[in-house]
Amino acid sequence: MSLLGTIVADLTEAMKAKDAERLSTLRMVKANLMNRKIEKGGELTDEEITKALQSLVKQRRDSIEQYDAAGRTELAEKEKAEIAVIEVYLPQPASSEEIAAAVGAAVAETGATSMRDMGAVMKAALAKLSGKTADGKAVSDAVKSKLS
Repeated sequence: MSLLGTIVADLTEAMKAKDAERLSTLRMVKANLMNRKIEKGGELTDEEITKALQSLVKQRRDSIEQYDAAGRTELAEKEKAEIAVIEVYLPQPASSEEIAAAVGAAVAETGATSMRDMGAVMKAALAKLSGKTADGKAVSDAVKSKLS
């Protein structure tokens, strides 16, 4: 079953189970995917769906930071709950060791020596981490520590 099919099936299951929190999140995910499908003008691949889900998680993490800074813990908790629902559909996250190994290989591959080469290293490292969910900020931090 495709990733979209799994999401729709889980949406139906959440409706039947009257799981309001999960239902709300899955409806939001489905609406986002349908909007992307319309923008593209065709069906989305599983890879495109995964990128959309990663984007939704990133948006929620940004919101959590802002809510925490403003002292709105109840809204931050709601966003964390949404992230937990969305992450079920994402591939396993890359560990810090895997990120470090990918960055080390990317630095060796590109011959990077200074921060000016950061873009090339980031591109190579993210390519090596494809198939896993890699937080761009974590990869960026690893590249900065390796190059400085």
